[in-house]
Amino acid sequence: MTTKTGILLVNLGTPAAPTPAAVRAFLGEFLRDPRVVELPRLLWLPLLKGVILPFRAPRVAKLYRQIWTEQGSPLLAISQGQRMALEQELKREGVDVPVELAMTYGSPSLEEGWQALKGQGVNRVILLPLYPQYAASTTAAVFDGWARVMRAERHLPVMRLIRDYHAHPEYIQALAMSVRRHWEQHGQGELLLMSFHGIPQRCEDEGDPYGHQCRRTASLLAEALGLSASQWRASFQSRFGKQEWLKPYTDATIAELAQQGIKRLDVICPAFSADCLETLEEIQVENREVFMAAGGEQFEYVPALNCDQAHIRMMVSLICRELA
Repeated sequence: MTTKTGILLVNLGTPAAPTPAAVRAFLGEFLRDPRVVELPRLLWLPLLKGVILPFRAPRVAKLYRQIWTEQGSPLLAISQGQRMALEQELKREGVDVPVELAMTYGSPSLEEGWQALKGQGVNRVILLPLYPQYAASTTAAVFDGWARVMRAERHLPVMRLIRDYHAHPEYIQALAMSVRRHWEQHGQGELLLMSFHGIPQRCEDEGDPYGHQCRRTASLLAEALGLSASQWRASFQSRFGKQEWLKPYTDATIAELAQQGIKRLDVICPAFSADCLETLEEIQVENREVFMAAGGEQFEYVPALNCDQAHIRMMVSLICRELA
């Protein structure tokens, strides 16, 4: 049998619309995943259905409405652009392979992504979760979802999973180039804060490498930019619930920096491959307000790598390594 390889880009997902019903459906699927919330199902599921979703969905829908575009969800629109750019860049390299997009939660689903590849005769799949740093709640959730899809297949395709790329030289260089470009356009702030999505501290205590990989990414980016220890910090955002999460927390750090006299702050979110609610609303709106209220004067968000050519070229390198 001739081997035909296909690429499946995977991100977390997004609601289909900025409405309470659509957000409730998305959050319900997301928060039911044991990889995301590691609580006993008998305790968690009634709480999720009866308390959290009814109150959280309308509030989150309101936030989504603030960032929704004519193309729909920013995360989905950017991810679709990444898929097309990657396929085109691979072709320029002489690698003619189909590239499809899937989301762990919502649409297009992993099942839809696989069926699109299968329909093109693909029998070898390279899964590329768009998470630079590995976490059980993200990359491992992709693996779990893929395994569920494969239950219906008698003749399994060969599969390669790109586990993470948190220290890949081209990823670090792409981040550094994006920061320098932002500085050229807006000026350089007094400090660069690198804000990563958080996970519960318990997860790191039990062996999840995510926090370590985030700190490694931050130190490598600071080194690439030639920053001294006083010119950068790393922090963690988007905590949920009352348990302790990885520290320091982004909102508390931003307030602290302003209170210490930092007037111009730059923020980048290296854990996000595409801008989404957590960057466009949580960072650009909520945390900007925190900084200004604490005495800051200029707050600059450095966008995610999105469809930046250096970002796409980095994906090509990762894929070509697997093809070899």
